[in-house]
Amino acid sequence: MIASLPMYDWPEVRVATDTWWRGLGRRFGVSIELHRSANHVAPWRRSDLYFSQVCGYPFTHEFKGLVNYVGTPHYAVEGCEGARYRSVVFARESLPLEAFRGTTAAVNAPDSMSGMLALKLVFAPMAIDGVFFSRAIQTGGHINSLAAVRGGLADVCAIDAVCVGLARLYRPDYLEGLVEIARSPQAPGLPYVTCSGNIDAIRAALAAAFADPELQGARDQLCLSGYSVLEPRSYDRINDLELEVQKAGGLNLL
Repeated sequence: MIASLPMYDWPEVRVATDTWWRGLGRRFGVSIELHRSANHVAPWRRSDLYFSQVCGYPFTHEFKGLVNYVGTPHYAVEGCEGARYRSVVFARESLPLEAFRGTTAAVNAPDSMSGMLALKLVFAPMAIDGVFFSRAIQTGGHINSLAAVRGGLADVCAIDAVCVGLARLYRPDYLEGLVEIARSPQAPGLPYVTCSGNIDAIRAALAAAFADPELQGARDQLCLSGYSVLEPRSYDRINDLELEVQKAGGLNLL
């Protein structure tokens, strides 16, 4: 059995993440430690995955049908509304979007809703034959994308609202010298999933954990404010957004 919570596991909130997981584990009736490794995708491929959180794009693409949806957490940060969130596009200068034609984009990963597809949604309508940027660099993470733009290695990046909220709380230096130039359309947030667990039991345990006053401090540090069980088709929104990019002519990134 394995469990992971890799998506917002920043060093600044790692203690809170562990506290939250221990509280969840008590409710779930499991006592395993969180799995942490450089390859955060690996647990999603295991049939004994008990609990994790995945990015929406892999959920609707590579892992569609391989992991089971449990629920979608809410985050009390700007840019999130209930179970939905946006990405914020950052640059070093506040300029019209057209002014970034021919510049360099920083993308955390080619399968990221918040860092890749969000950027395409903002700039694809201005692309010519699928080209807007002169090139794109893959950074491996949102924090690295912010650093790339701050340091001049890239000119724009899209960062999900939860990461932006965490940066404002714990590492405002990540955002120093950067300005918001756009926001992406809303999409369903990063879902909790399981492969081996009983979905109804996990949902009941989640509800109890979110109501547990002893876990309020950890939830506050993680900006968690609740969760929803969305309709099964809600995540089709990501596929619809991808189709919008294609209808606009597409945008070459990575």
